[in-house]
Amino acid sequence: MRVLPVNTDVLLVELDELSQAVALNQSLLDDPIAGVHELVPAARTVLVRFHPTRIDAAELTALLLERDVSAPLGADGEIVQVPVSYDGDDLAEVADLLGVTPEDVIAMHTASTYTVAFTGFAPGFSYLVGGDPRLNVPRRSIPRTAIPAGAVGLAGTYSGIYPRVSPGGWQIIGTTELPMFDLRLDPPATLRPGMRVRFVEAERSTRQQPTAPQTSAIAGEDSGLRTALEVVEPGLGSTLQDLGRPGHADLGVSRSGALDHDSARLAARLVGNSSDAAGIETHGGLRLRAIGELVLAVTGAQVSATVRPASTPETGAERPAARMQAPRSAPELQAFALRDGETLELGFPTRGSVAYVGVRGGFAVAPVLDSLSTDVLSGLGPKPLRAGDVLPVRRAAVAAVAQIWGADAPDDTLHSRLPAPGDVVTLDVVLGPRTEMFADDAVQALFDQQWEVTAQSNRVGLRLHGPTPLERRDHRELESEGTSSGALQVPPNGQPVLFMADHPLTGGYPVIGSVASYHLNLAGQVPIGASIRFRAVTAPPGQASAADDASLTKEN
Repeated sequence: MRVLPVNTDVLLVELDELSQAVALNQSLLDDPIAGVHELVPAARTVLVRFHPTRIDAAELTALLLERDVSAPLGADGEIVQVPVSYDGDDLAEVADLLGVTPEDVIAMHTASTYTVAFTGFAPGFSYLVGGDPRLNVPRRSIPRTAIPAGAVGLAGTYSGIYPRVSPGGWQIIGTTELPMFDLRLDPPATLRPGMRVRFVEAERSTRQQPTAPQTSAIAGEDSGLRTALEVVEPGLGSTLQDLGRPGHADLGVSRSGALDHDSARLAARLVGNSSDAAGIETHGGLRLRAIGELVLAVTGAQVSATVRPASTPETGAERPAARMQAPRSAPELQAFALRDGETLELGFPTRGSVAYVGVRGGFAVAPVLDSLSTDVLSGLGPKPLRAGDVLPVRRAAVAAVAQIWGADAPDDTLHSRLPAPGDVVTLDVVLGPRTEMFADDAVQALFDQQWEVTAQSNRVGLRLHGPTPLERRDHRELESEGTSSGALQVPPNGQPVLFMADHPLTGGYPVIGSVASYHLNLAGQVPIGASIRFRAVTAPPGQASAADDASLTKEN
């Protein structure tokens, strides 16, 4: 067992085999360690997220190394029968690879009882182990851009079922109509770690009608609400975001949430909401019309914010009562009124990347797994905003409206200190967990050169480009392991991807280091066209960290 640093609040426990990873995960579920708040089990690892204010990394590492991981892979979990039509595009190719007939492949696949070892890749996607050892086939050399929901695939010794349409490189041998992830169910994931699975040919079972997983659209909880925001222009990348949905790793669901938690919290507090209330996150160009009297605030990136008078619905001309009113600028970092019919227009950021709009009372939109956050990778949560969407607003509870300064705001305001395109931003990095897989000069290059934020960046990750790619010295393929926001994952081209809020729960490329947790809000505000310079650190002042050593090891 090795405990490897990931971030100031994340460790990765590496074990010798899958059964040990499953045993450690179960041990931590049965007998939790105070301060640990989420576990992400994978093929030979368990990612451990913890609160540094409750337990430091050194103490946590010592407790992890004491755990017994000798328990065999469980064989008594609930059995789920999965009917499969063995009509997959790769069935014949898999048979050729194994030197058998397609009928033999089907017989091998249906003869075993599988165990759900861990989840990842997408909500409801489970990695199944325990099948016939002869069913060991490589992933496709060229992944497909779209694999249908219900596709049953093989990769290495794993079996899996795609819960929704997504790209992927597994060998597809069949399809099932049994839904893998449905938000109408409780819990929404059909297969969860510890369960057992039997595959049977569909014609030998009662076929189930397909049930598509639901994704929430913008919908009010109470159609009788009298106030709302209408989306006139959705702008760029505008979504609802709160602080995310942590604690659902067992469903294959990552946290998601706002790119800049500090700015999202501030938008909520300025209008008198709780700090975890959802607001609108946007890259600019957003236009919102008030239905009823509202109180709003804009935080985050530096954007122009203009309030325009109401216009008549029939002609678009200004209403008579509004003709004497000129457009006005919304105050910076303060709550302001938006009267019935008035429109708020946001420009595009001149500094920073994302702005936040908070509305007093919050949005009366149905949550998904206790969150209003839109996860663009998994498709969970409300859809990205579109023109014509109407966002109902709740009646405001009695609460104070925050104010961080008066009318005379200082020149050096919060958002004026954010980076602009062309600027160079310095972000602290904790090395690990896979730094050892890279050549020494690659680690040096990570810190010596500037990395440009390219136009391919989004909420999943910032795609970076530097003059010297990061070369690996160890080219072994990693089995999937847990990932976290801030991870610098390095694909074969050597150009790192900085994982952001909507990153996948697990990944198979090595992570050379992670942007320190205290710099993630700043990372979320780095715009396309800016550059990043990384600086190596171990931990914030006064906090012990497992990053002080390359790794800590226990022999089993």
